[in-house]
Amino acid sequence: MDMYRDVILDHYKHPHNFGRLSPHDATATLFNTTCGDTITIDITFDKKNKEKIADIRFDGHGCAISQASASMLTEKLKGMTKKQIMQLTGEDIFHMLHTTLTPSRVKCALLPLEVVQKIVKNTV
Repeated sequence: MDMYRDVILDHYKHPHNFGRLSPHDATATLFNTTCGDTITIDITFDKKNKEKIADIRFDGHGCAISQASASMLTEKLKGMTKKQIMQLTGEDIFHMLHTTLTPSRVKCALLPLEVVQKIVKNTV
């Protein structure tokens, strides 16, 4: 097993930022009908700069790729602005995961980003 797969498995078994935020400023949930992954993300925005993420948490269940992607992404997003989040692409997620995904796993990896961008679109 290569180092990057070990990192993915570690994030899956010991996810960062797992759980719910209470209170939170915004939340959204998406469900991947292809494989059954579900991701809910809660965000609080900085009190002085409502464009910047102060804290973020995720909850849900699914495959190692979706859960690791959510864990890694929430780490990356802390302190980012809404504009920066909307500029993130699938390529950023693939780079973060450091592995080549099969077509059936691409949707799993992108689900957390889709949830976060949905939140940002709804709070503009």
